[in-house]
Amino acid sequence: MNASATLLPAVVHPAVEDRHWLSSDHCAGPVLDLLHSLGWAIVDTPEANVHATSPDGRVYVGWLPEDTAAWKRGIVWQVRVQPTEGAPWVQEFGPHTPSEAVAGFLAALIATPSR
Repeated sequence: MNASATLLPAVVHPAVEDRHWLSSDHCAGPVLDLLHSLGWAIVDTPEANVHATSPDGRVYVGWLPEDTAAWKRGIVWQVRVQPTEGAPWVQEFGPHTPSEAVAGFLAALIATPSR
């Protein structure tokens, strides 16, 4: 099947120096900055884990760098969603996932609250 070039998405080639974020620096800053700016309740623990809850209480985000159970499962980020309709779901990200990618996932999730 051939598609017209006008129907295909444009290919973007960022400069190599713009790709530094593709490697995780194990920093929660981009996600926590996003959630803080949106008025989420954010609590950090003495162990350096961070827990955030959306203003409506239906979304939880955990940054779990010091949670032994999370590390055993190979995760450092956990997102739990309790929709008003439908089954709850969980998305987890490993320690090598850049926090910018997690922030992008959350931004997309927050941008479409009706889904």
